[in-house]
Amino acid sequence: MSHAPYHADRAAPVVPTAGSAPAAHTRTPNRATRFRGSALVTGASSGIGAAVARRLAAEGGWHMVLNGRDPTRLNRVAAQVSAAAFPADLTRPHTDRRLCDFVLDQVGRPDLLVACAGVGWAGDFTAMPASAIEEVVAVDLLSTLHVVRQFVPHMTEADSGRIVLIGSVAGSVAVREEAVYSAVKAALGVFADALRYELRATGVGVTHVIPGVVDTPFFARRGVPYLRSHPRPVAPERVADAVWSAVRRGRDEVYVPGWLRLPARVRGGAPGLYRCLATRFG
Repeated sequence: MSHAPYHADRAAPVVPTAGSAPAAHTRTPNRATRFRGSALVTGASSGIGAAVARRLAAEGGWHMVLNGRDPTRLNRVAAQVSAAAFPADLTRPHTDRRLCDFVLDQVGRPDLLVACAGVGWAGDFTAMPASAIEEVVAVDLLSTLHVVRQFVPHMTEADSGRIVLIGSVAGSVAVREEAVYSAVKAALGVFADALRYELRATGVGVTHVIPGVVDTPFFARRGVPYLRSHPRPVAPERVADAVWSAVRRGRDEVYVPGWLRLPARVRGGAPGLYRCLATRFG
């Protein structure tokens, strides 16, 4: 079967292919050591999403659909990993449904969904344009909720699967001059917990991956580069490794790097102390 990139404003795939998928999909039990099958990765044009796609391809046994807003970069990544490409803006109405239909047609019922799509904005909250607020909320939170909502019924029907949500340490500790980004990533973390409770009686797992600073084009695109000397950015491949390890082991929550769990715990256990430290040291 050939894969055709899907254009969000049209009703059917129209351009050339990016790989092959199985003729039929076999249900895979939700056990870490046997986790292989079909996968959807959003935000796969670059950065963490592209690294996750390459990591899954390196493991073998995965039939993938990749989504991203940049058709040129997305098709390049899809060609590298023999995946189907669905270039589309997930904030557009009904794109989540069209993406779901495309995935079902190309690779069958999904075993793994890795939601990596995200944008940022840095600066004083009062200087943040209303359009930027809407974009960050729509891309980082609402589009992910809509996509997950489309795929959960198919996973629960199979009583198998895993949803991986890429959050941020900003959502765990709050970051100065990233008020809206911190807010939506905090919401994503609470959503991960609530959905996990809701799906506990099923075979579907939910993983929240919480990276710190990652060396991707994210910072250039948010309008302000990352200039701090600490913490140092980690490679997106390190986050992709953490995603795969969490999928394989069925873990609920992973910090990358792991030491970032400490400030999150301090903020949760001693919020007053944390706020004093954050005010003083930034």
